[in-house]
Amino acid sequence: MAIIKHPEQRVGVFIDTQNLYHSAKNLYRARVNFGNVLKDALAGRRLVRAQAYAVTTESGEEKGFFDALTKLGVEMRTKDLQIFSGGAKKADWDVGLAVDAIIASPKLDTVVLMTGDGDFVPLVEYLQMSGCQVEVVSFGRSSSGRLKEATDDFHDLDADPRRYLLNYRPVRGRAANSRASSRSVSVSAPEDSIADEAVE
Repeated sequence: MAIIKHPEQRVGVFIDTQNLYHSAKNLYRARVNFGNVLKDALAGRRLVRAQAYAVTTESGEEKGFFDALTKLGVEMRTKDLQIFSGGAKKADWDVGLAVDAIIASPKLDTVVLMTGDGDFVPLVEYLQMSGCQVEVVSFGRSSSGRLKEATDDFHDLDADPRRYLLNYRPVRGRAANSRASSRSVSVSAPEDSIADEAVE
């Protein structure tokens, strides 16, 4: 299917901040430049709604990051990190993000999912069957192959890390190779502020 992008196209953006945060941290030891990512994902089209899903910590040090996203016009959806009696930690927004995207889809031409999580493949397929164009924006090296295949368009943030990362410094030699091949998790906000333990 040919990708259609025009100024009147109604776009909804749904950001899995944990996924992007951990990808940027693990792959590049850097933070995501959400301003540039959002601008390029929109590609001059009409933003109807942008929502970011994140976990709050007891320290509250992520507040500055949340404020910065809000200034970009992104609505924050947050929940507390759950800590169970055995010490296990859980923070998962997958269902909430999927439900919000489905509810919004009748008013959208395009849904942009900012995540590399393969758990969203059924959501992509559902939205496509409902008539939405679905685009995924993420770091290709830490993204599900199934997700990349399912989407109508995949925007790989690895293609231009200088544009999409804050404090990006190229890594050379063995360190770069070992980091690229190591198992990566998820990603989103300022360094060490959004619960590092809150991975899928």
